[in-house]
Amino acid sequence: PDLSGYEKFGLGNVKYNISRIHVTAVEFPNASISLIPGTGIKLVIENASLTVDMNWNIRTWMFKDSGRSTVYISKVFVTAIFSIPLDNMGHTSISLTSCRTTSGDIDIKLNGKS
Repeated sequence: PDLSGYEKFGLGNVKYNISRIHVTAVEFPNASISLIPGTGIKLVIENASLTVDMNWNIRTWMFKDSGRSTVYISKVFVTAIFSIPLDNMGHTSISLTSCRTTSGDIDIKLNGKS
């Protein structure tokens, strides 16, 4: 979904809008799944990266600008644990028990009219 809102900076408000957000690349160079007896499944993703392209525009009382942006997020680490219980009928379900995510680097390139 698009993101929009206002932020207060210094002497005035900045109105922003981020639209047409598209994930253009995802890499999972190190991923593993293991069973945890009595609990479920553990998913570990190490050193992943993500590239996202989007349109942006900002407006203040002094100026306005718009353009395209590319965001590159790297050194992403995710650890998630899923439980897989059986219901009374013997059907399985899956639910997220815990999740921890960190990212190391974020590189933002803005291309605008100014």
